[in-house]
Amino acid sequence: MSTELRAAPVAASSAPVRASGVAAAWARPGVRLGALGAVVVLLAVAYLVYDVPGSFLFAARIRGLTIAAMAVVATAVGVSTVVFHTITQNRILTPSIMGFDAFYGLITTVMVFAFGAAGFLAADSLVLWALQVAVMVGFSVLLFTWMFGGKRRSIHLMLLVGIVLGTFFRSFTEWMQRMLDPLDFQVVTDAMFASLTRPDPVLLVFTAALVAAGCAALVPLVRTLDVLTLGEPVAVGLGVAHRRVVMALFLVVSVMVAASTALVGPILFFGLIVANLAYSYAGSFRHGWTLPTAVLLGMVCLLGGQLVVEQLLGFQGTLSTVIEFAGGLFFLFLVLRKGAR
Repeated sequence: MSTELRAAPVAASSAPVRASGVAAAWARPGVRLGALGAVVVLLAVAYLVYDVPGSFLFAARIRGLTIAAMAVVATAVGVSTVVFHTITQNRILTPSIMGFDAFYGLITTVMVFAFGAAGFLAADSLVLWALQVAVMVGFSVLLFTWMFGGKRRSIHLMLLVGIVLGTFFRSFTEWMQRMLDPLDFQVVTDAMFASLTRPDPVLLVFTAALVAAGCAALVPLVRTLDVLTLGEPVAVGLGVAHRRVVMALFLVVSVMVAASTALVGPILFFGLIVANLAYSYAGSFRHGWTLPTAVLLGMVCLLGGQLVVEQLLGFQGTLSTVIEFAGGLFFLFLVLRKGAR
C-alpha cells in the first residue's frame, strides 16, 4: 500500500517533465528552423504531385520551375528585407515601400512608350532584364546614399520620402499610360502583376546567380549584422566601420531586390510579412537564424498561397493580389501598433 502511495507522485509528475522537455526543445532556434524546413518540403511535394493534369513529367517540369522561382524570390526578398531592417533600425520600412516597385512600373512603361508593345515583346528578354536591374540598382543606390549616408534620418522622413517618390512615379506612369494605345497598355498592365508561374529559365538562372552572390557576400557579415542591431554608436564603439559596411549592405540589398523584381514583377508587401513573422518565429535575434527563417517562411507563404489560388479558388485571382491585400492589412497593423506605444 505504501509503495503505491509513494509511486503515485512520481507518475503524476512525469507529464509536466515531458511537457517542459518539449517546450525547451521547441525554444531552440534550430528545432524551429528544422520544423519549418519540413513544412516547406511537404508543401513543395504537395504542389508537385497534387491534381496533376495530363503528363506528370511535363507538369512536374513546369511546376519545378515555379518552385525554383519561388525559392529565388523568397531568398532575395526575405534576406534583403531583414538586412534592410537591420540597417534602418526599423521593422516597417522595406525597399518596396520606399518606392522601389513603383520605379519598376515606371521603367516598364517608359520602355513600352519608347519602343511600342511590338518592340518591347520582340526585344531579347535577357537584355531587358539586365537593363531593368541596372537602372533599379542605380536608382536605389543613389536614394539610399542620400537618405542614410549622412546624419541619421527620422522614421517620419523615411516614410514621407517613400510616399512622395512612390506617388510621383505612379503619377508619371499613369500619365504616360494614358497616351498608350490599347495594345501597349495591355502589355504594360500584364507586366505590372507579379507572376511566379512559368518563369523564363535563362532569366531564372541569372537571377539565382545574383541572389546567390548576394547571399555569399552576406555570410562573412552575419556577426556584423548582429552588432548593427545594437545601433550605430554601439557598433562604432565595437570597431565596425559603420558607413562602409552599411553602404556595402545597401548595394547587396539593391542588387537582390532588383534582380527578383525584374524576374517576376513587383510584390509590394511580401518582404514586410515574412521578415516580421521571422522575428517572432525564430526565437533569436541573431541573423544566422532570422535570415534562413525569413527565407523558409517566404517559401511557405508562396507555396501555400499558390496551392490556395489553384485548388481552392480555381485560379480566380492571383497570388500577388492576395499577398498585397494581406500585406496591406499587416502594414496598417504594424503602424497602428507602433503608434499606440
